[in-house]
Amino acid sequence: MSKVKFKDIGFKLAVIQELMYNQNLISMPFDIYEFIQAKFNMTEDEAQEYVEDKGYEIIPVAMKYFSDIEIDADMLKNITKLCSDGGDDIYLHIIPFWDGEDDVFDIKTADDISLLPNLKEAVLMFNNDNVRQEFEKNGIITNYV
Repeated sequence: MSKVKFKDIGFKLAVIQELMYNQNLISMPFDIYEFIQAKFNMTEDEAQEYVEDKGYEIIPVAMKYFSDIEIDADMLKNITKLCSDGGDDIYLHIIPFWDGEDDVFDIKTADDISLLPNLKEAVLMFNNDNVRQEFEKNGIITNYV
């Protein structure tokens, strides 16, 4: 099995959302509260307090967890539609109280399209004409949420 490398973290996070939360192909769905509790050997209440305190910005250990996930090229064949929506589970486990008012999770380049050989459609949470045009040049229908 060959592991793929992504150039764009926003693209990778959208792929992980699809594989982990939508298709259940990557491990158990990640839960920030359980992860913090285990990572720092905290009680449930301590983990809750930690997330409530830190959850308005990127929680670095959560972002690292997702950044470090290795994805097999074979898994990517299962993706025909990619969606990045501000309400997606993955984003709310990295910044639990994210308001969606910044571009922290935006896909900034479509360079990783070649990793998804069966991608036909992309629903994007941002309006970036350059990225949209890159998707469309590759025959991928794009919409915005």
